[in-house]
Amino acid sequence: MSRKFPRPIKRIVIKVGSSVIATYAMKPRVAHLRSLVRQIAAVERNGVEVVLVSSGAIVLGMGALGQRKRPTDLASLQALAAVGQAALMNRYTDLFRENKVKCAQVLLTWDDFNNRVRYNNARNTFQAILQRSVVPVVNENDTIATDEIKFGDNDKLSALVACLVQADLLLILSDVEGLFNLKDGKKELFQEIREITGDIESVAGGTDKKHMSRGGMTAKLDAIKIATQAQIPCVIANGESEDVLLRVLKGERIGTFFVEKEGKHLAKQHWISFGAKPKGVITVDDGAREALQKGGRSLLLPGVVSWEGHFGVDDVVVVYDKNKQEIARGLTNYSTVDLGKIQDKKGKPEVIHCDNLVLCER
Repeated sequence: MSRKFPRPIKRIVIKVGSSVIATYAMKPRVAHLRSLVRQIAAVERNGVEVVLVSSGAIVLGMGALGQRKRPTDLASLQALAAVGQAALMNRYTDLFRENKVKCAQVLLTWDDFNNRVRYNNARNTFQAILQRSVVPVVNENDTIATDEIKFGDNDKLSALVACLVQADLLLILSDVEGLFNLKDGKKELFQEIREITGDIESVAGGTDKKHMSRGGMTAKLDAIKIATQAQIPCVIANGESEDVLLRVLKGERIGTFFVEKEGKHLAKQHWISFGAKPKGVITVDDGAREALQKGGRSLLLPGVVSWEGHFGVDDVVVVYDKNKQEIARGLTNYSTVDLGKIQDKKGKPEVIHCDNLVLCER
């Protein structure tokens, strides 16, 4: 039985990991890249728009400079990213040209999602590129970014891009067949997952190729949560499988299929939950926690116990209970300085209005 997607696939975001792009010698896996580009060109000719989120800049930079060990200092990582990004795009440009397709480089940082004006501008830019039948090749702007290199991963970036361009499918190509469960001493592939529960998360792990990539399966599941919350189904499959993209789009049951959530977040709620990077933390007492978890309630000032970070009005903050468990995220009506100046809580002013607050499902 073939796999059924909830709607026709007219736009797909494909994420390719470093292990699919580069060898252990830190050189491009030309045959794999040529096959992938050939498949992308084929689906483009059939009317499917493709956005390619590609890792590999730092590892190819290491290969170009003959460096085997991934450095830890920021300046060295940024230098390697600058060298490797040029090599990566040159390779893609040549391969797409062979298939009579044009590609474009798009480099993004958290600020492009965090700032609503830049977010909308990025969406318009993608739309203009796709309308011209050009394939956007996306990567984090590691050359100038700071905490993107230290904490980010392209799995999350691919999910955010899928939401940004309103994709019909997110395909994550890795060096594994999908998500496996160890059952009775045997590895069993999950064919389909309808919800990422704690049990599902417990079988995921990090990466053992830290010289090449970041994240691992745990990062992929975090990314899939972002996409499925926006009603975008996802597939994790082995990027080395023959004609993997064509087979996935034909409905062949390869890899692990993650079903989209039925209840779609509104655009603003999804942005608060996933698109904006929190600027601080507000801790609340038990009474406020219980009130918020009932739903439809605003966070009032008397329930605030403490706060951390440097946030301003309309910045996104995380709401913790006293046990440091995340219970919500929202847009604050007060800056860090303003909260410190308020002495009288009798008026019960709203710190976060209920319309700007999203409860955590974790």
